[in-house]
Amino acid sequence: MRSISKTLAGLLAVAAPFANGAVVLDINNKDSIKNASSTIAYGLMKYYTGNVTKTENTIGVLPQPYYWWEAGAMWGAMLDYYHYTNDSSYNAVVTEALISQMGPTFDYMNPLYFKSTGNDDQGFWGMAAMSAAEKDYPQPTSGNFTWLQLVERLWNTQAARWDTTSCGGGLKWQVFEYNNGYNYKNSISNGVFFQLSARLARFTGNQTYYEWAQKSYDWSRAIGLIDPNYYVFDGSDDKKNCSELNRVVWTYNAAVYLYGSAVLYNYTNGSDVWTQRTQGFLSTMHFFFDPSTNTTDIMWEPPCEGVNTCNTDQFSFKGYLSRFLWGTSILAPFTKSEITRRLTASALAAARACSGGTDGVTCGQHWYWETAYDGSFGVGQQMSALETIHGLLSQDAVAPIYAYQVKNHLPGAATTSLVPVPSVPLSTATVEKHTPEISELHMLCYRKNRSYPLLNRHH
Repeated sequence: MRSISKTLAGLLAVAAPFANGAVVLDINNKDSIKNASSTIAYGLMKYYTGNVTKTENTIGVLPQPYYWWEAGAMWGAMLDYYHYTNDSSYNAVVTEALISQMGPTFDYMNPLYFKSTGNDDQGFWGMAAMSAAEKDYPQPTSGNFTWLQLVERLWNTQAARWDTTSCGGGLKWQVFEYNNGYNYKNSISNGVFFQLSARLARFTGNQTYYEWAQKSYDWSRAIGLIDPNYYVFDGSDDKKNCSELNRVVWTYNAAVYLYGSAVLYNYTNGSDVWTQRTQGFLSTMHFFFDPSTNTTDIMWEPPCEGVNTCNTDQFSFKGYLSRFLWGTSILAPFTKSEITRRLTASALAAARACSGGTDGVTCGQHWYWETAYDGSFGVGQQMSALETIHGLLSQDAVAPIYAYQVKNHLPGAATTSLVPVPSVPLSTATVEKHTPEISELHMLCYRKNRSYPLLNRHH
């Protein structure tokens, strides 16, 4: 790796007094990065007990207060951990967990969690399975489906839910009408679907997936979820035909669209349109770094972190931004310099903030606090630090492969993408276009209080 810049050297100097009570990280030493990642991964996995209890309600998922989706997100992080560090200590647990939640129709629709299942929840499990396919992770040992086929089956369920009864299309947040938020069409559900379509297109070469990715992106842009400056707003009420936007800007919404665009940049061999879109989303990343003039390139969650109102789900959002920024730097190399600069500084800050708990290495949320550890802890805090730090090894790892490169094969009937691309015109609703002022966005806080329209989970 390159030697640290003046900015990073300054941050390291600030962090030095905490070296004895925090995760130790030398960004120029691969063994140090692996050791730091191992420490944080161990702290993360302590929250999971399903491999010990092995009951239907505990295997593969996290205990309360964590929702089903966050377990899928965590397994995606652990797949990254193995891929970047080559530490296979947790592989058996990860595989067991991913298999346990496939559901009776092998598409990550598990009836145990239907009362809280959103398209985004299902999609986070799909992104984990997609990562397994792209990393040539050993195939599932039950069900006679490959990781790819599981994702294809999941994707088909979502494409079939494309809803043209309002807003000219798009996915609803919730899958079932009886769930709170069913009438909300949001960025994370549609962004994950866009990203999975993009990744499936690149992995398989199937043009149908690419056409759906374009369709999904165009819809998000036309409705106003993506604004002209590439800021990604949270969602809209489909009972109002998506004529009004919830303009809260979260890290993970931007992240899924950024990486999906980078995948299509790669898939289209650097086409102008996906170059522009990838660069456009990248240009908004400054909003998620540096909450004060005293910090440089340190990540934060603007809607809630500065006012200490982040909830259990939102503590994890920075992890997905780091995950997909590192991924973007691999598939769209022109982004590498900026992303590496920002995430290296954030990795050092995150390591410094992993200095709490009885073990002295529990990770907190506020990476920019001079006092290092802020007293918060949980799956989200551990996962965010892990994705940021082990990503320092990403440039040495094998890039996402293609289907024809898979060595770990499993016999089984191939699934196909049979859902046609919809040709329904976009809604004629007039959506007020709004380019956010940064000062305005910094003040936005979106609380989760089990009511709608201030929705009840991770939005």
